[in-house]
Amino acid sequence: MKKPNQDATQTITEYAAAEIGRGDEGGALFDVLSSLKSNMSRRNFLQGLGALALTGCGAGSGSDSGTGAASAARSQQAVANAQAIVNAQSGSSSFVHPGLLHTQDDLNRMAQKVATKASPWIDTWNLMLTSPYASTSWKPSPQAVIYNAMPGYSDNCGYLYNDIAAAYANALRWKITGDTTAANTAVAIMNAWASKLTQIAWSNGNYGGFLRAGLQGYTFANAAELMRDYPGWAPADFSAFQNMMLNVFYPMQVASGAQLVEGIADGTGWALAVYSNWDLMTAAMVLAVGVLCDNQTIFDQAISYFKQGLGNGAIENLVVHLHPGYLGQTQEAGRDQGHDTLSIALLGSICEMAWNQGTDLYGYDNNRALAASEYVAKGNLIQSGTTYYSVPFTPYYCPTTGAYDNVFSTSAQGNLRPQWALIYNHYVNRKGIAAPYCQKFATSHSPEGGLGTGGNSDQLGYGTLTFQRDPIAQGTPPSGLIAPTIAGQIVLSWWGTAYATSYNVYRSTTSGGPYTLAASGISDLLTYTDANLPAGAYYYVVTAITPSGETTQSNEAMGVSGTRMYTNLTFDEGSGTTASDATGNGNNGTLLGGATWAAGKHNTAVQLNGSGAYVTLPAGFISDINDFTIAAWVYWNGSSNWQRIFDFGNNTTRYMFLTPRSNLGTVRFAITESGTGNAEQRINGTAALPMSQWVHVAVTLSGATGTLYVNGAVVGTNASMFLSPFQLRGTTNNWLGRSQSNDPYFSGLIDDFRVYNGAMSASDIVTLASS
Repeated sequence: MKKPNQDATQTITEYAAAEIGRGDEGGALFDVLSSLKSNMSRRNFLQGLGALALTGCGAGSGSDSGTGAASAARSQQAVANAQAIVNAQSGSSSFVHPGLLHTQDDLNRMAQKVATKASPWIDTWNLMLTSPYASTSWKPSPQAVIYNAMPGYSDNCGYLYNDIAAAYANALRWKITGDTTAANTAVAIMNAWASKLTQIAWSNGNYGGFLRAGLQGYTFANAAELMRDYPGWAPADFSAFQNMMLNVFYPMQVASGAQLVEGIADGTGWALAVYSNWDLMTAAMVLAVGVLCDNQTIFDQAISYFKQGLGNGAIENLVVHLHPGYLGQTQEAGRDQGHDTLSIALLGSICEMAWNQGTDLYGYDNNRALAASEYVAKGNLIQSGTTYYSVPFTPYYCPTTGAYDNVFSTSAQGNLRPQWALIYNHYVNRKGIAAPYCQKFATSHSPEGGLGTGGNSDQLGYGTLTFQRDPIAQGTPPSGLIAPTIAGQIVLSWWGTAYATSYNVYRSTTSGGPYTLAASGISDLLTYTDANLPAGAYYYVVTAITPSGETTQSNEAMGVSGTRMYTNLTFDEGSGTTASDATGNGNNGTLLGGATWAAGKHNTAVQLNGSGAYVTLPAGFISDINDFTIAAWVYWNGSSNWQRIFDFGNNTTRYMFLTPRSNLGTVRFAITESGTGNAEQRINGTAALPMSQWVHVAVTLSGATGTLYVNGAVVGTNASMFLSPFQLRGTTNNWLGRSQSNDPYFSGLIDDFRVYNGAMSASDIVTLASS
């Protein structure tokens, strides 16, 4: 019999084929990892999930040249890194306790509402008391090793998640009513597991243990966090529980798709191999362990991963497309709604635990978590009768399956998870921001249950007891207004106001006004298209109409009709290491790696030597642009394929680039949010860029139509491009002459580099190329 954690020959793809459709008896929807690149098929689990690096899998050449020996070495190093973090506990006293899903203020509110029998708190409390898990006579069933879907072993993970549900319910009973019998029951459960559990089993090809480490790790930590100040929990016993979380649960994240232990990886790992909920449950566990164990380093790993991680659980990858009205299409929306809603439940838990430690992930990147939540809530709500609301869907290349998701999946549509009270109450009753679809879900499914009362082991549940707040007195003014140009039209989106009945849009041709009314009576969705305007820049603000009158104005957003130059590096400085942005927008370039100056097409140009020289532009400088024009004069010395004229992105899975010659021998523009190969949306030219002469190159995007020009002539088009700089969001590596991958540096000169907001016409490009 094969022992757990021992290498096996079953591949990830083979495992996926065997596991499709398998249910998970505890309610955690079992992830299927399938269709990884064929050249990865014999790699072990650690490398397949992206905790280990793959060399050269970026755009361009994109081959996997890693070796089994290197893989094993990296695996050992990853485990060593995790253990070093455990050993280096910070002992920080800066954490708020209790401070995971519930603070003391939250618990005081629960106690007061239950004492006064206020709904929905008392209704949820009574529902919880009907659960067998809330019994003060519950007896724990600890196990030395947890098995989940391990061949040759009986599943025993139910003992773990059942005991966690009982520990949590009894912890709430103590915190809310002071019932010490319940407190002793919760402590007995945690002591029993801390004294016995030594391992959560997995082996290559059998990965259920990682789901258990994530889901049960963050929920168990939450139960313990509630009990940490109970006088009846001996310090030595609490320390033993912390050690279990650090030494049994936390190290499991080394081999998960989240690759948190290595921090923000170097961009060469196949981090997108697993679905978003896998990453999110791991991040939730890591964050919870960090707080429970007062380890700032562990806590910071989870926060950094949420903001900058490479996997599908990082917030930029979780929302794969931001539709007008701030509906954020999620990574699992085309898979099924069971997993899609699980991702939102975990997302909310991560945001709330971070919030209670003073870190606002809810509001990160203009409330991107709310965009995801509103999208999933709307797609799973019945509009009337048996008809669900429709939501927009943009095709998404799913690296896990190696195919495009083309429609919103109706599998398990309407899935009821006890998650919506948390999200709704934060945005609406804590912040005053409208969240209409989360609100509909929360109010129509109250009270929320837990395990055994309408919930499952993936979440703790009972949100209408634990997260419910009194209604906020009034909403905040509209916020987050943006105005990108899409298909030549200015498309506004904004966040709404609690209690608002409609919205007004005001426009000006001058920043700061005065503004005139452009539209009124807007209610749902919160978007407005300002069409057929004369060319120029326009400035917008939005107000809300509420029962108490019209609110103050939102932030101002600028929109462009036609085109407007956004960045222009003339490279006329001739000395120094700074190429100033002639537009005055501050998007200056910095010469690095031996980049120098030389005679250019006009005055001077930047000279790149093909062996490390490049120019970098500010992080996020194109994040607000949808329709665009990028143009430059280029003198290419030739040589190798895959050099970059420009490459803007975050890593080897999220980028846009222009190369003078691809493997097909032609100039190519490509953009992707989920890796290379079929994930890229491309415009191929008809030949390579001419060498040893000045050539004008330009690429434009208008709506879904991309066009590539060489010397003013169209050399390629693609009318099915649904990605844009705006959808890539905050690109951090914005380079001229350098690739996100390990492709060759550009050899030659670049002059008069330009970025425009808006797509130039063909005649405009001819004029530009003739200048």
